[in-house]
Amino acid sequence: MSTRLFVGNLSFNTTKDQLQDLFAAHGVVTEADVVMDKFSGRSRGFAFVTMDTKEAADAAIKALNGQAVDGRPLTVNEARPREERPSGGGRRQG
Repeated sequence: MSTRLFVGNLSFNTTKDQLQDLFAAHGVVTEADVVMDKFSGRSRGFAFVTMDTKEAADAAIKALNGQAVDGRPLTVNEARPREERPSGGGRRQG
């Protein structure tokens, strides 16, 4: 069963390919996505990486959490499901 990881504190220069290569040393990477700002097109400083197995994900967390990449210590942990947010965009009705 694949496991999705959250990768935080990324350098704004880190690419999807660099991320995939970094995590591939610990198992099969099925997906790697650097989250981009939709307005500026720049990285938002975090990403999600999906590892093929839970064991590979655990190995990547153990090896990479706190490791410096592009001068910044990574935060790597298992991604949590996105929390539901109220809709409405902050506008008052009425």
